[in-house]
Amino acid sequence: MAQAATSTESLKRVNKSLTATRGSFQRSINIPVLLSAIALIAYGAVVIWTASLTIADASFSRHLLGIGLGAILGIICWKFDFRGFANLSTALLVLDIAIIFSPYIPGLSYNAMGMTGWIQIPFIGLTFQPVELAKILTVFIISALGAQYNGQIDSVREYVKLCGMLAVPFGCILLAGDLGSGLVVFFSGAVVIMMSGPKKEWVLSTIAILIGLVALLLAADSVVDSIFGRDMLLKQYQMNRLLVFIDPSADTSGAGYNLMQSLIAVGSGGFFGKGIGAASQAGEGFLPEAHTDFVFALLSEEFGFAGALILLALFAVLIFSTIRVAYRTDSLFLKLAAVGIVGIWLFQILENIGMCIGLMPITGIPLPFISFGSSSMLMQMANVGIVQSIWRTRSKAA
Repeated sequence: MAQAATSTESLKRVNKSLTATRGSFQRSINIPVLLSAIALIAYGAVVIWTASLTIADASFSRHLLGIGLGAILGIICWKFDFRGFANLSTALLVLDIAIIFSPYIPGLSYNAMGMTGWIQIPFIGLTFQPVELAKILTVFIISALGAQYNGQIDSVREYVKLCGMLAVPFGCILLAGDLGSGLVVFFSGAVVIMMSGPKKEWVLSTIAILIGLVALLLAADSVVDSIFGRDMLLKQYQMNRLLVFIDPSADTSGAGYNLMQSLIAVGSGGFFGKGIGAASQAGEGFLPEAHTDFVFALLSEEFGFAGALILLALFAVLIFSTIRVAYRTDSLFLKLAAVGIVGIWLFQILENIGMCIGLMPITGIPLPFISFGSSSMLMQMANVGIVQSIWRTRSKAA
């Protein structure tokens, strides 16, 4: 009888210990964010593996290396406490600018696909695109500044100052020649500013001014170029992409060709797709950059509408789970940072998928967790780690 009672008490202690362990794990790890991210990474790995069967540049082993390094970086970010960044906005801004222009530092610069946007890490020979790091640094900068107003910006001067701080990294990225990444930084930073508590009429006025400036830029582009004898505002290929967005037949041998092949790939996939390795548009070389910029078209051709729906569902779980993390976080700085990460993901998803189906202009923005590219994979997994860190410290005031 005594032995049975002892066994019962032992089982209760074990169950209590397991319950405590499970509770501790759930307090430090947000399960929906983690599982959706893992599912997206696995889905992307399958897509890149199928691409590697027919596309020489789609190195599956390199993709796996990016995932491995990204997992390490994500764990480091998860264990790091980012609350201290709330008081480092100036230092982060200086670091951000230095990172944006680091590809132009002799000895670090690495030219890829005719562009100077990469650095080669000394001694190990790996290349990295620093602007990917600049995206999250900008979110931290604007979040730190926005948190100072405690959710309510009362002065137009302070609102303009906050917008001006966002314009600094945005302008630097444009000067570095990367319009696509600049738009990611602008959108995510703008989301943080809107969540910092400005008045609605200020935001609407800003949007109207920006629309006017873009229209003026497009109208003045050819005039300015003729005066200086070279591209000053928009590069010719950027203007071609905008023209193709308006009229896909405007450049049938360049950006228009890419869009038409992408639309053919997406449409030919049908509901269930052609199957793994059966993507003729990518496999036979008709669809350029099928493993990077147009990876959604490749995915849709192989896995069809059903596969695209699964992808969108996983992205939806990731985004709404991250919004929930922001909602449950006490620190306003961390709350804004989580929203900024949502902005990074949301813009890249909408832009990449949109350009593949003709709803957005063509840019070189990768699809998070899916596109081939170690730089993007590293930072997307780092973002997941940052969200997990925010969840872990959600009940601690900054």
